Amino acid sequence: MLFVSLAESLEALENTPARLEMTRILVALFQKCEGEEITQIVYLLQGSVVPQYEKLEFGLAERLVFKAFVSSFSLNEKEARKRLGQSGDLGKTVESYRQTNVSLFEKETDLPLQVVFLRLQDLARQSGTGSQDFKLSILSDLFQKLDPLSCRYLVRIVVGSLRLGFSDMTILDALSWLAVGDKSLRPKIERAFNVRPDLGLLAALVKQGKFAEIEKIEPTPGVPILMAKAERVKEVSEIIEKIGPCSVESKYDGFRLQVHKLETGEVKIYSRNLDNVVAMFPDLVSAVSKEITAKSFILEGEAVGYDPKTNQILPFQEIVQRKRKYDIQEKAKEIPLKLFAFDLLYRDGSYLNSTYLERRRELSRIINKNSQTIIFAQGRLANDTATIEELFEKAVLSGLEGIMAKKLTGKYEAGARGWNWIKVKHSYSQKLIDTIDCLVMGYDLGKGKRTQFGLGAFLVGVFDEASERFVTVAKIGTGLTDLEWQELKAKTATLTVKEPPPIYALNKSSASDIWLKPQLVVEIRADEISNSPAHSAGYALRFPRLENFRDDKSPKEATTLRELIDIYQKQHKSSLNQNEK
Repeated sequence: MLFVSLAESLEALENTPARLEMTRILVALFQKCEGEEITQIVYLLQGSVVPQYEKLEFGLAERLVFKAFVSSFSLNEKEARKRLGQSGDLGKTVESYRQTNVSLFEKETDLPLQVVFLRLQDLARQSGTGSQDFKLSILSDLFQKLDPLSCRYLVRIVVGSLRLGFSDMTILDALSWLAVGDKSLRPKIERAFNVRPDLGLLAALVKQGKFAEIEKIEPTPGVPILMAKAERVKEVSEIIEKIGPCSVESKYDGFRLQVHKLETGEVKIYSRNLDNVVAMFPDLVSAVSKEITAKSFILEGEAVGYDPKTNQILPFQEIVQRKRKYDIQEKAKEIPLKLFAFDLLYRDGSYLNSTYLERRRELSRIINKNSQTIIFAQGRLANDTATIEELFEKAVLSGLEGIMAKKLTGKYEAGARGWNWIKVKHSYSQKLIDTIDCLVMGYDLGKGKRTQFGLGAFLVGVFDEASERFVTVAKIGTGLTDLEWQELKAKTATLTVKEPPPIYALNKSSASDIWLKPQLVVEIRADEISNSPAHSAGYALRFPRLENFRDDKSPKEATTLRELIDIYQKQHKSSLNQNEK
């Protein structure tokens, strides 16, 4: 397949708002593939050349791609920058120059997809002295050999600005349609994806008809598993109704981590959004070899900072300081941590289908009894509501977030939300049962005092799984400290885009002065949820305020619209009960 075939499909996807039509375009594209092409295409659709959890970046900012473009076309930089300012889109600017400067280059060679993919892979893997010049030379060469449309999408892939308007779930739908002509295979493919989040690999297996291999996919140390999620309830009394006798664990407000140890002894630590954060936690890496007896395993836990003088757990804002590139060892000494290990997913084979009690029993066996850093998270069996309420109150009085109730026979549902785990969090408000994890979608420019921060109110939303769009729920302009406004401005500085991404569903009243790439997640506290035609979700957060920046969460981890509606219904039910009393 030629790279231009992919570019034509990308253009069709960009111009198609309908999800079903997007799926049809993807199926047609996948049908043309041969050999490794489907794997390469799927990675490129995700803006990468490797599985997303490997986090291999191209490492070229737009200004450097612009530099390669100016050099390739022997342009006057001032004139080229003026043209870019007019279009606001580097990809289209490169495309237009390629169309009008044909005489400068050899005739397009219609490069094969595989050739372009391998060159991009070489580009991404370069690092160290001289790597930048090497990367720019690769881009320059491709600009001269590819057709105009291909140049547009080459730029967008490299700078991370593909405007496709769909998520991984649409690709899963397309793979099912490719295999069986409908969506019936989607649940099996999605289960495999949740255990091994490598869409390129799964696409190749589907293309080859290896459905039995898809069903057999199991955890592999070194490859992150999408983390299981918990359901919510408003009243503790609902827990026994939903899952019966259960184990109650304390809910800590820290970094949820997935710790992998490979047969080689290498340790990898993954966050919720599949980042390998091993560099953040050198003390935890050291503890793995000393405090865990298993040779190879995957476990999950919550990392919390603590004050060694008082042995008190520190707030989340303290441990988030560990998320840095420099002076990590010093910060580790300043803010030591404990990892409360609560689940085992792998040891000499998968434990995903084992019951909660079986997983916990094996987890307790591999953690040394005198461990100082990796602590076996204690759980207490509860057969009645009174016991659960007692444990909840005890957790809250201890300064913890709340509790997790876990079904004794429940399995570990990777990437899924089910009634195996239920969380109950202490709420600031009696009306709203939980905080909401929202995506920051844009912001308005500041007025008055806010001009010093460069922004005055920010727009947030949740994810609508049905439409695969982020829908708005609030615009927040109060309740932040000066430091938080400054931090918000700093975190959004590299995320600005000219137009709202197509994955955003917006009402006219949701307009923002500045739009942002879907990347920054924040935890929002509100008094309640109300119906609201002003927001594209159909609901709004009343009196919203910033609780935390959640750098440990990706947009995929944001609260979904279904969850928001569920919270709204529970809130409404609670209000009715109060009125009846």
